[in-house]
Amino acid sequence: MKKALIVLLILCFFASHSKASKLTSVNGLRVESYKNHTRVVVEIDNAIEFTKNRLPKPDRLYFDLKDCSLQKKIASPVIIDDGLLKTVRIAQFDRSTVRVVFELQKGENFYTFMLENPYRLVIDIYDKEYAGTSPKEQEEVVAGLDEIKRIVIDPGHGGDDPGAIGPSGVQEKDIVLSVGRKLGAILTARYGAEVIFTRDKDIFIPLNERTEIANSKKADLFISIHANASPRKEARGIETYFLNWTNDAEAMRVAARENKISFKKMEKMRSELQTILYDLARKNKNEESMRLAASIQNAMVNTLKENYSKIQDLGVKYAFFYVLVGAEIPSILVEISFISNDEEEKRLTEELYKDRIAEAIATGVNSYMTRTTVVMKKNGEGFNLVSDSPLP
Repeated sequence: MKKALIVLLILCFFASHSKASKLTSVNGLRVESYKNHTRVVVEIDNAIEFTKNRLPKPDRLYFDLKDCSLQKKIASPVIIDDGLLKTVRIAQFDRSTVRVVFELQKGENFYTFMLENPYRLVIDIYDKEYAGTSPKEQEEVVAGLDEIKRIVIDPGHGGDDPGAIGPSGVQEKDIVLSVGRKLGAILTARYGAEVIFTRDKDIFIPLNERTEIANSKKADLFISIHANASPRKEARGIETYFLNWTNDAEAMRVAARENKISFKKMEKMRSELQTILYDLARKNKNEESMRLAASIQNAMVNTLKENYSKIQDLGVKYAFFYVLVGAEIPSILVEISFISNDEEEKRLTEELYKDRIAEAIATGVNSYMTRTTVVMKKNGEGFNLVSDSPLP
């Protein structure tokens, strides 16, 4: 009996130790007050599950972070008194639960999401004025752009390089400059992002200098805007690219046109590039670039399908675009429509169509920051978005 008891105690000890070793560390707490909301960021070292509840008298909101351990002393309570929150307290509630308690003043509504690299649980508290806004609408207003300060917008071509030319003479360089300006205005006004243009007028900027601008300015995202073209007049649709080599003939054709080289030269380049492709993929943060591309592609297709017929989703693809080489940040190239298609060329000249494209790209940037689960399905040498799940 005594031996069995000792064995049981040993097993309990190791079971408890094993569970403790799997606890997620809670490492810090940050609070920022903004015009319309207060943001509380809980720094953790892994994804977590949590529950939430609300108590009256005084009005309190609390979150229980499951399987978590407070690893270091965090100053608590944090006095805020900004009109929405009075204080925030954090403590180890039990052996595997960390509780975060908000003592509310005027705070009426809240939204939560998680971010990665590093992991953070973000809790936004809103006042009564915003309490009736739906979560979907509020996510568009909130946007995780607090983490993205500087965005480079690259309208393709320019100056002596008109880009593709439509059946009625519309030039790609003019269309993408217009869309780029509209996008910049939205990102600045709605999300408070600092926008840098590689060009904001009709001038030519060499392809290699465009990502150099992004790197030198320590930008967070690089978005290159283009209009597609094809010898097939019936070709239409939207596609978004990130940097990598591909054997897909259509993607190579698009890249060759944007790189201003022949398709034959693109084919010959493969043997010369094999040794540097891995390094390019690493430096260009391809996984993050693919997530950004997926979010923007999905937003563009969904937005335009609501208002226009025959919008084709050509998916997310990769190809070797010179303009993306050398970027040290998530970088994508979006082909907003086919200027070589009669109907799509006409749409590209309409201000409302360009407005909706700009709105959609901005929504895609926002989605990239507020969602972490992007499910892609391989489609030949490209990808189609299956889902982009919102965080809890």
